[in-house]
Amino acid sequence: MSCSLVQFCRVQELRAVREFLFPEQRGGPAGGESEGAGAGEGQRLKLKAVHTCVHQSAPWLHDCTVSLSPCSDLLVIAHEHKAVFLSAKWWTDEAGHDEMTLTVSWSGTLNAEEGECVNSVICIPLASQKRSSTGRPDWTCVVVGFTSGYVRFYTESGVLLLAQLLNEDPVLRLKCRTYEIPRHPGVTEQHEELSILYPTALVTIDGFSLFQSLRACRNQVARAAAAGSDTVQPPPLAYKKWGLQDMDTIVDHSSVGIMSLCVFDQMKNASILGGFNAAVKGSPPAMCQYITVGGGPFTGFFYAIEGSSQPLLSHVALAVASKLTSALFSAASGWLGWKNKNEEEPTQKQKPKVEPATPLAVRFGLPDSRRHGESICLSPCNTLAGVTDDFGRVTLLDVGRGIAIRMWKGYRDAQLGWVQVSEGQEERERTTSPTLPRRHAQFLVIYAPRRGILEVWGTQQGPRVGAFTVGKHCRLLYPGYRLMGVNSITSQGWQLHTQQVCLLDPSTGSLRTVNVPFHLALSDKKSERAKDMHLLKRLNTLLRSREVEPGEAVGGVVKSLSLASLQLAVVCRTGCRTHSHHKGTSLCPLGSFLFWDCLCGQSSHQKLCEMLQDAGISPQDLLSLLLNVWLQRERQMLKNPDAVRHLHSLLTALSNMSGAVDESWDPQCVSPWWQQVRTACVQTESSGAALLVALVAHRTAKNSITSLSEWEAVSLELEQWVVCLRQLEDVLALQTLLCLPGPRGTPGGAATRCSVKALLESGRGGVADSVAKWVFRQDLSPALLKDILQTRGEVESVPVSSEDGDFQRAAGLSVRAILLVSVCQRFPNSLSPDLLFAHCCWEFVVQWNKDPEEGRYLSWSVEHLKLIANPHIQLGIALMMWSTFIVKRFSAAAFLMEKVGKAPKDRLCRRDVGMGDNAMTSFLGSCTQLLQTLMEADASIEEVSPPELSVEEVWVGADGPASIAELALEQRTVHYPLVQHHCLLASLLHATMTFGVRVKPLSLFDSKGKNAFFRDLTTIQLLPSGDMDANLISLRQEFLLKVLSGWVNTQAERTSEPSCPRQDPHEVSWASLCLDLAPLLQVNPDLLRRHLVCEFYSHGLDLRAEEVMLEVEDKDVLGSQLLVLTGQRLSYSLLHTQTRPGMELLARLPPMLCTWLKAMDPSELSCSSVPLSLISRMVSRVIEMLPDNHAQYSLALHLLEAVDALATEA
Repeated sequence: MSCSLVQFCRVQELRAVREFLFPEQRGGPAGGESEGAGAGEGQRLKLKAVHTCVHQSAPWLHDCTVSLSPCSDLLVIAHEHKAVFLSAKWWTDEAGHDEMTLTVSWSGTLNAEEGECVNSVICIPLASQKRSSTGRPDWTCVVVGFTSGYVRFYTESGVLLLAQLLNEDPVLRLKCRTYEIPRHPGVTEQHEELSILYPTALVTIDGFSLFQSLRACRNQVARAAAAGSDTVQPPPLAYKKWGLQDMDTIVDHSSVGIMSLCVFDQMKNASILGGFNAAVKGSPPAMCQYITVGGGPFTGFFYAIEGSSQPLLSHVALAVASKLTSALFSAASGWLGWKNKNEEEPTQKQKPKVEPATPLAVRFGLPDSRRHGESICLSPCNTLAGVTDDFGRVTLLDVGRGIAIRMWKGYRDAQLGWVQVSEGQEERERTTSPTLPRRHAQFLVIYAPRRGILEVWGTQQGPRVGAFTVGKHCRLLYPGYRLMGVNSITSQGWQLHTQQVCLLDPSTGSLRTVNVPFHLALSDKKSERAKDMHLLKRLNTLLRSREVEPGEAVGGVVKSLSLASLQLAVVCRTGCRTHSHHKGTSLCPLGSFLFWDCLCGQSSHQKLCEMLQDAGISPQDLLSLLLNVWLQRERQMLKNPDAVRHLHSLLTALSNMSGAVDESWDPQCVSPWWQQVRTACVQTESSGAALLVALVAHRTAKNSITSLSEWEAVSLELEQWVVCLRQLEDVLALQTLLCLPGPRGTPGGAATRCSVKALLESGRGGVADSVAKWVFRQDLSPALLKDILQTRGEVESVPVSSEDGDFQRAAGLSVRAILLVSVCQRFPNSLSPDLLFAHCCWEFVVQWNKDPEEGRYLSWSVEHLKLIANPHIQLGIALMMWSTFIVKRFSAAAFLMEKVGKAPKDRLCRRDVGMGDNAMTSFLGSCTQLLQTLMEADASIEEVSPPELSVEEVWVGADGPASIAELALEQRTVHYPLVQHHCLLASLLHATMTFGVRVKPLSLFDSKGKNAFFRDLTTIQLLPSGDMDANLISLRQEFLLKVLSGWVNTQAERTSEPSCPRQDPHEVSWASLCLDLAPLLQVNPDLLRRHLVCEFYSHGLDLRAEEVMLEVEDKDVLGSQLLVLTGQRLSYSLLHTQTRPGMELLARLPPMLCTWLKAMDPSELSCSSVPLSLISRMVSRVIEMLPDNHAQYSLALHLLEAVDALATEA
């Protein structure tokens, strides 16, 4: 294991960033770019995402100021007065792989004064103060230093929080130091701080004060933006300002922190500064150390004694609490950005007062008149620092002693960073005492842009441990700090991972980090791991080599490598099984190298075993390698019939090796050797290869046991093999079924593979759950699945290898039906019809919950529920479906329809219920069917005893989560009236959506009925009882009449138009449903029947009207209603058709009848044109229903005569 350069993030919009920062490279003026100061909405720029590589024509990134947050969640790129903020987002590519990307979240101008530009930027993540925090930052503050001397603080969205003018010279560099847990008990705990470097001054802001001020300002900005009210005054900003003296030029700095000298160094400094008679204090004073680089001297060391300067309080921060219109706010340099647009700008801006600096002389330095330093980079543990200069050198400084200890040449314009690696637990236990503190190693990362190379060096005198060829226009980003606002108490339990050093490549937009293993810091004598890795690397090279002949491969490698290296390789490879997710991948190359020739019959297995035994490798490791090769290369093995015979020979030879089978093994006990084989077989998903291995191993084990006695032995070992073989046979049959490809275009994804171990760990419902997922992938309808299961006892087990044509001729079934029947016969208990229907029901409702637009999934789920024969399981499944998936959407649909007072549009359905209007109609219909099934199950639950769930004998050891059937049996019984109450509401909602009735469904119930809705169905609620209010009954009656009218209208459309789809046999019969609902709603059913008869006649469906007419009780009222319909029909035939016979007949009619016919309105009929024979038949029915003494009886007789006369003349 060596150094690696790993990509962890990608910047998606670098071309758009470049075009925004450098408009001259865009080829045209920047569209939509706004001028002016501030960071408001007007400064935002919508950048177009570019997902392809950005080929750079010039090193534009070197002209920018770039800063990356230590948490890698925010990247800032600034140039002159513009800046772009890029935030982290997860993006899924076409292959389904998740990748972290940085996309533009804000862009605009940052300058608040004319002519000022950005000189330095850092991103400081601020820790969350919540107790539940795990170490992730609450938010990230962007600190920007300008050429005007201002330092401004922004949020991730570009909102200005605070502006501070600490010095009138340009800001050269911003750096931050955050809290680190002391590595040793004697190490001084460092405080957090932000340091700001000016040409002749250094300002340090206390981290705690800055943290509190930023949080207060952020909260105040949020409140002011929301309400515009005054808030609590934030704490003042505490800082120190040092005037750096005795250096000609300063370009960069590092704040080392608080340190204390030893007694000898204290006496030495006192003697140098004060002479022979200098007084020495009893205890060394605590000092803050600062290191600067530049010229005259090349490197300067400054020491500020604690307490020599009182911290200054920032008065600009006090202006936060003042009103927005106050004079103090206007004079505070406009640092909040809240100024009203209508407010007039003052003629002259008054700059804040700048405090004078406390002089601080250089203690000593590294004088070099010709050399000028360019940058300094402090190591994580504050003991070393790397310095670059204009001569192309990189100098390593010992911070404590103030001397240069190493120098690299040939690194002009170099960029530096540090990587600190902690010692691993295994290395610590192997090389040191566990009681000693964990060791840390530091590596210096040097990026040489002119050479396009990134190097990693061990410190202090270590070799180069890594080198990578990269682009020449990259930027090395090294924050050097972590989260601000952390202390020794809040950091306990946090496991925050931050990138120490990152390389940004503008040509591809990739962000890569350097990973360095700890063992590279050790010397050759101590690095046993390095030797081990080197030996393993040599063996891996030989394994990949194709120049070795097959017959000489094993012997040549074993002779070329020492026995220890081969043994190490086996141990390392087998040890990866417990740490690697892809354990088969790590073992397969070595196993193939050792055993492949023997399995193919190209070499002697006896010679190989002797050679491996001489190497000292344990037989258990060799057995693991052999089994891994066989199971991983299943297809190649199954194509070679002789491979089984060679496997038997190899397994026998390995069993005969010393140390394989314990000599003291009792045949009546389980052998660890053969248990290893069984463990490998039950864990693999290669069922076919595992079954062959088990058969061969069983034969070998049986021979070894039988050889001990002349009698056939009956031992626990052989019983274990019998169980294992039966399990593998069952899994092979199940695997064959699951691997059957589904119809093209069906959902469900790829087929799942299974193993004996997986089935045992999935519980008693694992088999049924796997088959239910297969049923979903195959898109099998419930009716078809029922037909297949009915042939379960009729069709005998058919070999899987038979042809499809043989299946169909023998049993009349398809391949998937035969395979399903075969699996069901192997699992008679686990795949009983009720259990399979229950799991299919649950699988389909789960898939529907993922995609509610597919209403067919929920409908089929309810159909599977209806097929469950046992009411106990049926009730439990229905209740779990309702409470888990249905009731939330059902209540949302009810409240939405109550709100809009009609069937809602598609947009509203998607917003509130999460599905379209058509899908919601299907959903409400399925809800009605579900609740009806629940009522039927509850009604018959007393007649049937609960079932006893059991599994097959060989699968009794299954231990895992409870199956769906077990959970269903644990459910409580429901309150039948409450279920009926919900079923009534579901029917009303379904009718409203189906026919578009304008009604508020919940308004059809009183207060008791409304309060009982959407409660737990197992609880007893107070339901409506007694007579309802007359107005409420009237609303219900009107609703049912509209539903019947809508249903008759759809029936008429289907009859008149052949293109209309025929009625589905499973479709709801709305006439019967309304008549069933009428008693529950306290509506007269006979009124509904009369309305239904009239609607049928109005639409010209006379035959269907006559069928319903037989059930009407009040014939007199119906006769009067039908008489009006008859008059409308005859009026249309006489007055609206304007035929000669009709006009003559009209003249002969009695005046009373003629007047009555003219008063009729045929437009009220849905179907006006009706044959005269049907009108005559209708009049006859009316005469039969009306009694002789009825007031309209004579009118009906005149109508009959008129119709007959018209029919005769026609």
